[in-house]
Amino acid sequence: MTDPANDGSNHDPSGPLAGVRVLALEQAVAGPLCTRHLADLGAEVIKIERPGGGDFARQYDGAVKGLSSYFVWLNRGKRSLSLDMKHPRASGILERLLASSDVLVQNLAPGAIDRLGFAPRRLRRDYPALVITSISGYGSGGPFATRKAFDLLLQGETGVIATTGNGDDLAKVGISVGDIGAGVYGAIGTLAALYERRATGQGRIVETSLFDALAEWMGYPTYYTLYGGEPPARAGVRHATVVPYGSYACADGAVLLAVQTESQWKAFCETVCAHPEWVTDERFTSSALRRINRHALEGMIEDAFATLPRAEVVRRLEVADIPFGSVNEVAEFIDHPQLAARGRWREIDSPAGPLSAIVPPIDLEGMPPHMGAIPDVGEHTDEILIGLGMDQEEIMRLHEQGAV
Repeated sequence: MTDPANDGSNHDPSGPLAGVRVLALEQAVAGPLCTRHLADLGAEVIKIERPGGGDFARQYDGAVKGLSSYFVWLNRGKRSLSLDMKHPRASGILERLLASSDVLVQNLAPGAIDRLGFAPRRLRRDYPALVITSISGYGSGGPFATRKAFDLLLQGETGVIATTGNGDDLAKVGISVGDIGAGVYGAIGTLAALYERRATGQGRIVETSLFDALAEWMGYPTYYTLYGGEPPARAGVRHATVVPYGSYACADGAVLLAVQTESQWKAFCETVCAHPEWVTDERFTSSALRRINRHALEGMIEDAFATLPRAEVVRRLEVADIPFGSVNEVAEFIDHPQLAARGRWREIDSPAGPLSAIVPPIDLEGMPPHMGAIPDVGEHTDEILIGLGMDQEEIMRLHEQGAV
């Protein structure tokens, strides 16, 4: 582990991962999300970026005061080292970094890490204490292993798109669920390997992929289809197999509600809809029957709500103790009272000035997350190289040669 007292300007040497150095050969979403979670927990993350342009996610958009919204979300608290991976000097610099690192996280294109001379099996041999986390599109084996992969493509391959939308109209999930899943599982696997290393002194190769993450998340539709004989129908903002569950129109808006138990169904009929006779209607006396007869039932609910203001429906749902919510626009979510009341916004620094960022979803008692600055491309190059024992003259030559 590295010395927490010498971690550099963008690393706070505190948190449960204080003293852990992570070398990140990463781009886009999955790898950067994995290492951002580690940085939030106190690890020092050194992010390798192409000189000049850096991680190509920097160019996705310019919505955040000229910075990419993706990059701002995924890369706070990291130190950026610019390095041309194809330059003759690059491999020697990487070897020196690996010798002082606890973790390598990489999500380069299929086969790229091997072509650079840093195949995980070789690193496992030469750096036995190193945890090596690889995140890929389809995993390291099988007929799709060498395919390039992006979130949309994996949503299609794993059936996520087939479960999303309404009727014959397909839709992808509006956020990068495959990348997010792989990034989170990569972080979990890395933490498990670090925990094991405390006892054994040995690192481990950790692998996850967008395909495997979404395969896990396709759990209930997979088993429903495998053993039920047909896939659950696409239901838009309603549930494919539980009724009533979803968005229902009122006289002046819509409300989200979820009825999952028979006691909730009884209260929904009697208190919310004012139709106690529905409870004993033979079409609706079980969850399975409500699903089979969903079109009739949902039409009846819509009729019952049609003349009721949303506020009145919400009042009845509260009295009946039935879960409900709102279909918020993104701007409404940003102003959500729950975020404000619980202090879930924090100010962070960036090359564009102070920015607001959402606090990460892991709360450790008495230990606030480290939410460091968004780094500029190569911002920490010189100080990292000095930390490797290079002098200013050598570093200047590397700049002149275009290596960094």
